[in-house]
Amino acid sequence: MGRYWRTLCRFWGTALATQLEYQLNVVIELLAVALSLSGSLLMLTLLFGPAQSLGGWSWPEALMVQGFYTVFDGMASTWLRPNLGSIVTHVREGTLDFVLLKPIDSQFWLSLRTLSPAGLPEIGLGFVLVIWGGSQAAIDVTPLTLATVAVMLVAGGLILYALWFLIAATSIWFVKTWNATEVLRALLASGRYPVSAYPPALRLVFTFVLPVAFLTTVPAQLLLGQALLPMVLLGVVLAVGFFAVARAFWLYALRHYTSASS
Repeated sequence: MGRYWRTLCRFWGTALATQLEYQLNVVIELLAVALSLSGSLLMLTLLFGPAQSLGGWSWPEALMVQGFYTVFDGMASTWLRPNLGSIVTHVREGTLDFVLLKPIDSQFWLSLRTLSPAGLPEIGLGFVLVIWGGSQAAIDVTPLTLATVAVMLVAGGLILYALWFLIAATSIWFVKTWNATEVLRALLASGRYPVSAYPPALRLVFTFVLPVAFLTTVPAQLLLGQALLPMVLLGVVLAVGFFAVARAFWLYALRHYTSASS
């Protein structure tokens, strides 16, 4: 584990140095994040105003859900898109051969090789929105509540990673997987609204099939004191299960990979 930790530190150190070489890009990315968040809030405002509710959620509570969605969208921009998006390129250009020859786990290398600091401000703005909504909702936060929310954030991150990696791994057979990735991003965007705002059939889909509820709605419910322990345990079980499936599918895909030199 020590070797992997040192490798990860070098990966991200070089990635930050490369990304920050052009400092004007940081300002542009900050502006893009602010505009994107403004557009999301505008869309939320069009659905209901501060004096109304959406799926039984008040305006401050819905802001918390939007905040958690912004956190995970920033996580995707920082970590998932730069890494998992390059898997298709590695397969198409044959450079996956060099990854497989390295004395390190290939899934670790492909998942954590780089990061983009452009998504970090979006993560920060997401937490600011959660805090702002929570203060407006006058919630009572305890250390236990914060700990369970942290657990759900980790579980949500694993679910998001596993879903994205499963699609990226299909590039072993189908090189052009960009359309499927865009469909996944569109479906995950449904998490910016409370799950209770959707019809019952979609609630089941967003809880068990494409569990975006555990990324945004459940953490907000934990802060509001509405989520029960079984829901938290279900989120953890789903996260572990999705990650195990993603790992098994990657090993299966590698057995069917034909290298560029063969």
